[in-house]
Amino acid sequence: MEWISELPGQLWASLVLFAFAISTMTAIELITGRERHSLRSRIPGLVFWLLWSVVAALAYGGFHALWRHVGVEPLIVLPLSFTWAGAAAVVAAPLASAFVADFFFYWCHRAQHRWLWRFHAVHHSVRELNSTNSFHHVTEPFVQAVLITLPSSLIVSDTGAIVPVIALLLHMQSSYIHSSSRWHFGPLRCVFVDNRFHRIHHSTEQRHFDRNFGAVTPLWDRLFGTAYFPAADEWPTTGIAEADQPRTLREWVSLPWRLAPAVEVEARVGGGEARAVPTG
Repeated sequence: MEWISELPGQLWASLVLFAFAISTMTAIELITGRERHSLRSRIPGLVFWLLWSVVAALAYGGFHALWRHVGVEPLIVLPLSFTWAGAAAVVAAPLASAFVADFFFYWCHRAQHRWLWRFHAVHHSVRELNSTNSFHHVTEPFVQAVLITLPSSLIVSDTGAIVPVIALLLHMQSSYIHSSSRWHFGPLRCVFVDNRFHRIHHSTEQRHFDRNFGAVTPLWDRLFGTAYFPAADEWPTTGIAEADQPRTLREWVSLPWRLAPAVEVEARVGGGEARAVPTG
């Protein structure tokens, strides 16, 4: 099958972008970090991300191959190429693509909290949260392929050569919003998600539960009533009460099932979202 022959290239490109984003943000964290996280503590995260990237290449490569085979065409094409938008396309195309993808990410994220919490809990279990230790469960790419990549493929930007720029920016943003850096977006936080805004989403404090689902822009959180803008000095601890963050491959893969005997699903305040909580 043709898509299988394309996987090495996709995987290599993904690893290069990932390595650049992680190494850049790690360097920034070491210089401007609010917290001290040792390089040794980041090793499990690097291993998990490496394996996750392989699974992601299979999931996304398989999806795109299926879409080409079925012959599904985009329903909407945003005219943001150089031909249509000129030099403005350099800014407009990445922003439009990121905002559209973030809309579907927002709803995927809420679905994970409502129905797929045990798997998404792997991401929330991280207590030393930084650009490296922001890993997801190995099943995450399949969820995103269905709930984000599929609908996003129906609304695309005519971006042409800007596609690599979009991919790099999304990787950088994902690393940054989980970083422990003191750098933030200041007044621009009303338009773009920064690490202070997303930190609230990982907070152990109940008043922060089910807030700030967006990864690129707070727009969707504002629109759907889940936005919480932290104070300048608000930097809560992260993690979940049910389990410590995985530190071995076995713990990483098995955490969703290890949660099952010890927790029950309880309705939470703020939109009736659900989350696993301790029974005792």
